[in-house]
Amino acid sequence: MTIADIKKTIETKMEQSINAFKHNLTKIRTGRANPALLDTIHVDYYGSPVPLSQVANVSLLDARTISVQPWEKGMGAKIEKAIRESDLGLNPASMGELIRVPMPPMSEERRRDMTKLVRSEGENAKIAVRNLRRDANESVKKLVKDKLASEDDQKRSEADIQKLTDKRIAEIDQLVAAKEQEILAV
Repeated sequence: MTIADIKKTIETKMEQSINAFKHNLTKIRTGRANPALLDTIHVDYYGSPVPLSQVANVSLLDARTISVQPWEKGMGAKIEKAIRESDLGLNPASMGELIRVPMPPMSEERRRDMTKLVRSEGENAKIAVRNLRRDANESVKKLVKDKLASEDDQKRSEADIQKLTDKRIAEIDQLVAAKEQEILAV
């Protein structure tokens, strides 16, 4: 493995960490409705737990309401029960075959809790990026130790890896700030 391979690998892994962080952010509730909020809910489908998106169509009715349209007639009650029993604090209402899930307004205390959760997720993402930096630097040091790269190459690559790390951490900070703004907007 060369230094260029190490840089390419770390860049790919950092991108994956950022994407995982973005995905985690979509699951954090804001005042607005978001169909991704229901991604974690599993419904009992003939005895086995199945993700909600595999038994129903989940979409937005308006800015504060998610609609869930079951694909089978008998699934409405099970879906409603699964949403109600989730830890999201949602109260679905059935209208024939369509299930409406209104987003209740969040209290100030709940908003603060959510911003703490966002910061915690951001810190976890930063830790993942820093761990990738450490692993890459160790790989470069091993190349130098095995006489496959010079110490000058090591210094240059460590500087490049640090720049990449700083860029990714700044991106995480921006995502955290944007999500906090979204949560705190009434």
